[in-house]
Amino acid sequence: MSISQQTTRRRFLQSVAFAGAATVFSPSANRAFGYQSPNDRPVFATIGLRNQGWAITSKSFQFADFAALADVDANVLAENVEKTKKKQDKKPDAYKDYRKVLDRKDIDAVMIATPDHWHTKIAVEAMYAGKDVYCEKPLTLTIDEGKLIEKVVKETGRVFQVGTMQRSESGQRFLQAVALVKDGRIGTVKKVTCGINGMDASPVIPVTSVPKELDWEFWLGPAPKVDYRALPEMRKGYGGGVPLYSNCHYAFRNWHEYSGGKLTDWGAHHVDIACWAIGASDTGPSKVTPLEFSLPVKYKDGQPTVHDQYNAATSFKIGVDMPNNVEMIITSEGDNGILFEGTKGRFFVNRGKITGKPVEELKDKPLPEGAIEEVYGGKVSANHTANFIEAMNSRKQPISDVWSHNRMLEICHLSNIAMRLDRGLKWDPVKREIIGDDQANSFLSRENRKGYEIKMSS
Repeated sequence: MSISQQTTRRRFLQSVAFAGAATVFSPSANRAFGYQSPNDRPVFATIGLRNQGWAITSKSFQFADFAALADVDANVLAENVEKTKKKQDKKPDAYKDYRKVLDRKDIDAVMIATPDHWHTKIAVEAMYAGKDVYCEKPLTLTIDEGKLIEKVVKETGRVFQVGTMQRSESGQRFLQAVALVKDGRIGTVKKVTCGINGMDASPVIPVTSVPKELDWEFWLGPAPKVDYRALPEMRKGYGGGVPLYSNCHYAFRNWHEYSGGKLTDWGAHHVDIACWAIGASDTGPSKVTPLEFSLPVKYKDGQPTVHDQYNAATSFKIGVDMPNNVEMIITSEGDNGILFEGTKGRFFVNRGKITGKPVEELKDKPLPEGAIEEVYGGKVSANHTANFIEAMNSRKQPISDVWSHNRMLEICHLSNIAMRLDRGLKWDPVKREIIGDDQANSFLSRENRKGYEIKMSS
């Protein structure tokens, strides 16, 4: 890239910070934002395109151009290349191997939406390749992966946004919830309940042939080598027919080998907001206790004894001892959302509503002017990608930074470990390790499969 192009791109990045509402970049808007052609805008690439991969890409066209897409499923890749071409009138390059994306010097940032077991390896290697990173939640498969990502962010100085978009979007309902708590509208917080729903168990899923469009070996990557499993029942969705029951595609969230079930799926959203509101984004719990739970298969020493069915918890009620004597409950029962309870009242918030007496009282006693902006740390961004690009310009970390994300995600990971071992766990939030339980501590990390180790340099 020429010096003039770099200067033009910097002007564009600066302009995004003042853009406010989402904008479709017509030629006249291009000039207004300080660049002469779409090629001068930030250049992005997306790695992992099924489901959320396309969702975050499609929200980003107004801010960036996509030069490359990568996915190990040829059908998904081809479909998203065509959709991207229609959106930006320019065809992105297509790759099966994400490393070819990282080798390109013209790409400023990557958006990662692979299954969770790939997140850390790709993110670390992207940062060493000089890319800023937007990575979907949950950021990691294990607690120690989070510590590694923090180390590399600090070492490389890259900007890193986690895809917990409730911090920026959802009509600012969650920002309002945090502001209500911080303004004392429910008094001293005593209890916060995160409803994240459960999931269904699966039938036995047989070994079957790998779809010709899928590179199963590369999909597994850092995870253990296993056979491809799927039932013939199909559902229509992204990339054509998708197995309803499999150890691939979106069903990966139901397997501990690749994800953490609902605890790290919806939990990564609601536990995040809960911790933010009660001021626990830079600390952690003292204890995590599985009060009630159901695992779909038998476990021994924390490991599933069969491997032909989903193995993440189907239902659960987890008790978490948080700082300042706040009780946190994470449950599969009830409404999806967060219930805050304090000495002066209670209210409920989710993506569609925020209700309760403290909310109703806002009509007569609104929040102080600027309360939402104070929570956010400035003017609320148009969307989560806009916040990411603003951070790319300022070289400050965005609203969903890796440190606060990892702190709350530790609660979700510990909840899964506690259920797998069927016992409560005491946690040291300073040392970030389980107290007096060597077996449980062995679950804080996981070794990558040979040939898929993380490349720890540029």
